[in-house]
Amino acid sequence: MVRVRLDVGYDGTDFSGWAAQPGRRTVAGVLLAELERVCGPGNPTGLTVAGRTDAGVHAIGQVCHVDLPVERWAALGPTLVRRLAGLLPGDVRVWRAHAVPETFDARFSALWRRYEYRVCDAEPGPDPLRRRDTLHWLRPLDLERMNAAAAGLCGEHDFAAFCKRKEHATTIRHITAMSWRREPDGTLVATVQADAFCQAMVRSLVGAMLSAGDGRREPDWPASLLTRHERSSDVVVAPPHGLNLVAVGYPDEAEFAARADQTRNLRGVPAGLARAAREA
Repeated sequence: MVRVRLDVGYDGTDFSGWAAQPGRRTVAGVLLAELERVCGPGNPTGLTVAGRTDAGVHAIGQVCHVDLPVERWAALGPTLVRRLAGLLPGDVRVWRAHAVPETFDARFSALWRRYEYRVCDAEPGPDPLRRRDTLHWLRPLDLERMNAAAAGLCGEHDFAAFCKRKEHATTIRHITAMSWRREPDGTLVATVQADAFCQAMVRSLVGAMLSAGDGRREPDWPASLLTRHERSSDVVVAPPHGLNLVAVGYPDEAEFAARADQTRNLRGVPAGLARAAREA
């Protein structure tokens, strides 16, 4: 078998998220179906993704891996991206496909994930061409207040107040960068980077910062929630369509395995259960 890294982008509007679900259109389901059309039924195995995005969330920098028989990769590798482009629907693209060491794990080898969230606070709303990836906020937003709120959330903390807790899973995460900028067209864009994220964590953080940006809360309010050990009902989760996974970072090839082991230990996932963590 050959492990193949796929760099993927998608418009999440019409998907029920990444993970395959019976009876629902998902990114993993669509991608795996077309991989099997190209490579043969049952040949692509172990489809594993860096970040399992929720329904309606977009990605331009998603990363996943899949294992293919050596002979199928040898025959199809040079043309796989072109073949998939002719089969996949217009809201999913595979940008690149290349062989990586078997120690590479798209999920556990990742050092960080970077998301962006787009918000328009202009009265008319966003450009119609950006309506699928930009939230219209009906109150004026103050960039300085939002960056002050973001600064208080950076670092390693227990983000239980902003997460949907899962049994036996930690809510401790390390946010390495978070800030807001205003684009020339007036759109506000948040950049959030961390080692990993809990479910709905980024949208919860954005929701809290928006309430500080429009004056309903003080800028230090989001950080004050870090003392809580359960989800806060005061935090409104921002809608999914403004969120975009833009990049995933990995170490050098020689460090893939060590990073994967370290991540499993941090997340409480035994190495022997790694396969169960994969998204088919």
